[in-house]
Amino acid sequence: PFYKGHPGSKPITKYKLICQGPTERVVGLHMIGMGSDEVLQGFAVAMKMGATKADLDRCIAIHPTAAEEMVTLAPWGMSPSSGSKQ
Repeated sequence: PFYKGHPGSKPITKYKLICQGPTERVVGLHMIGMGSDEVLQGFAVAMKMGATKADLDRCIAIHPTAAEEMVTLAPWGMSPSSGSKQ
C-alpha cells in the first residue's frame, strides 16, 4: 500500500525474515500490519522461486510502502543505520 508520503505517516508494521544455510535462502517470512496480505503474496512468489537474502538486498525499495522494509533489512546482528555489529 502507498501511504501519504510524509515522515511518520506509515503505520507500524513488524517483519521477520527466516533464512537457511550459507546461501541464506529465504524459507520463511512473518509479517503483521496494514497491507501485510498484499506484501506477503508477492514475497511468496519470490520464495517459491528460491529467493535468497542477497536477492532481496539487490531489490530497489518502493518508497513509501510497507514492502520497502523487507528489502532494506540489515544483516543479522547489524545496526540498520551504521552497518556495525550491535
